[in-house]
Amino acid sequence: MQIQHKLTPFLWYQQGAEDAVAHYLRVFGSGRVTHTQRWGENAPGPAGSVMIVQFELLGLAMTAFNGGPHFKLNEAFSMTVNCSDQAEIDRLWEQLPAGGGRLKSCGWLEDAWGLSWQLTPSIWYDMIRDPDPARVQRVFQAIWAMEKIDIAALRLAYDGA
Repeated sequence: MQIQHKLTPFLWYQQGAEDAVAHYLRVFGSGRVTHTQRWGENAPGPAGSVMIVQFELLGLAMTAFNGGPHFKLNEAFSMTVNCSDQAEIDRLWEQLPAGGGRLKSCGWLEDAWGLSWQLTPSIWYDMIRDPDPARVQRVFQAIWAMEKIDIAALRLAYDGA
């Protein structure tokens, strides 16, 4: 297999990398496992258990690693999902944290394995690039007050309503 990208996100899970990948593939409905590597004899993990899962998610090559408790996922690395509409935000907001994750603020959530995700509407990027600083400020003020992002409320803030 030839690597197609020079950069590949490498996610270090304490355990459950295989379950996390299966969850992401179910939630997004687009992707596949490209390789699974198992621990050998005399390795840090139990022989025969999953060490690495290489996968594609929405066209992005990624690697999930069962690395044990030495390093934990945190907000310093996160995934942003550009959502096309409110229905997509609502669906992902419900499905991504399933099984033990938690909801945060400003469109952020954490899945059951500790990976942080932000669900952002695509229109957000147009709004924050507007040349009118008052509009941009209103949009930021609105999003800072939200848990799950509400596109209709962002539009109202953007329009000054």
